[in-house]
Amino acid sequence: MEEVVLVDELDQEIGTMEKIEAHRKGALHRAFSILLFNSKGEVLLQKRAQTKYHSPGLWTNTCCSHPKPGELMQTAVRRKLMHEMGIDLLPTYSHKFIYKIQLGDLIEHEVDHIYIGKFDGQPAINKEEVEDWKYMGTKEIRTDILANPDRYSHWFKLILEHLNTD
Repeated sequence: MEEVVLVDELDQEIGTMEKIEAHRKGALHRAFSILLFNSKGEVLLQKRAQTKYHSPGLWTNTCCSHPKPGELMQTAVRRKLMHEMGIDLLPTYSHKFIYKIQLGDLIEHEVDHIYIGKFDGQPAINKEEVEDWKYMGTKEIRTDILANPDRYSHWFKLILEHLNTD
């Protein structure tokens, strides 16, 4: 059973809950999103595997997940980046924001900690988590989101709104 860390609006830990239950109830919990940029300034995107419990087959940021109860955020970030993308590095904390969105019968309600890093290689993707990957410039991504919003995860669109890269 995978648990998430429940938090209040100030990101103070208030307990834990089973991950799917937290998403069914819309309980505010801690999460992180990673954006890796190559030397050209392009973002390494992943296409979520079709087997994901929500947002399958959508393009999104390099990696995202939840820290385990008692796990340091930096440890969780490095662990999941290696697990999903086969990349061993620790990106730098940038900022955090709260969002809430209905996704079918699930509700994403997260304090999302954003981490940014540099990576110029090819990922070794975990096919259970990631269907595909590519590098894209932020201007190109924003243009494609306007034309094809249903191809991208909701949280990635929100992250881009907070990102100063152009």
